[in-house]
Amino acid sequence: LGFDEVWVGEHHSTGWETIASPEMFLAVAAERTRNIRLGTGAISLPYHHPFILADRIVMLDHLTRGRMMFGAGPGQLTSDAMMLGIDPMKQRPRMEESLDVMMRLFAGETVTEKTEWFTCDQAVLQMRPYSNFDIAMASTMSPSGSKLAGRYGTGLLSIAATEPAAFGVLDYNFTGWNEEAARHGHV
Repeated sequence: LGFDEVWVGEHHSTGWETIASPEMFLAVAAERTRNIRLGTGAISLPYHHPFILADRIVMLDHLTRGRMMFGAGPGQLTSDAMMLGIDPMKQRPRMEESLDVMMRLFAGETVTEKTEWFTCDQAVLQMRPYSNFDIAMASTMSPSGSKLAGRYGTGLLSIAATEPAAFGVLDYNFTGWNEEAARHGHV
């Protein structure tokens, strides 16, 4: 169809956007395509153990032969979080904890980290990433995604930009992303 990329998100509770595992969906798409880049847009980090998710993302990178892009966020639908027993107020802090561990794992580090919701004890990925895949953080109205993207020098997914209120804060989030990126030495 001529598209350069596609982003597939994770949802569990609304009856639409019914893809529960973007990684599985994109692995099948990779077998049926040759050129299009395939992005998880976005995987809800607080719903998954960061080591297991990092392992699955690296596998997807290998299965797509480097066409995979990793998009992540806190989880936009509170109904998903509620079904999992996750306090929506904890989603953003958990996203930050998870991304920190995942970035270290992607870089080849051995990680020991204990939080209130996960433990990694000398965790190291079995395989290194196939490629230097793109990473992007989801952003809606809150600046948390854009600031986290700036901290790690990742891309930014403006997930809710079709909503007028979210569209109205695109410039604010972009500015926050740039400021945080500059603080951490990213361009």
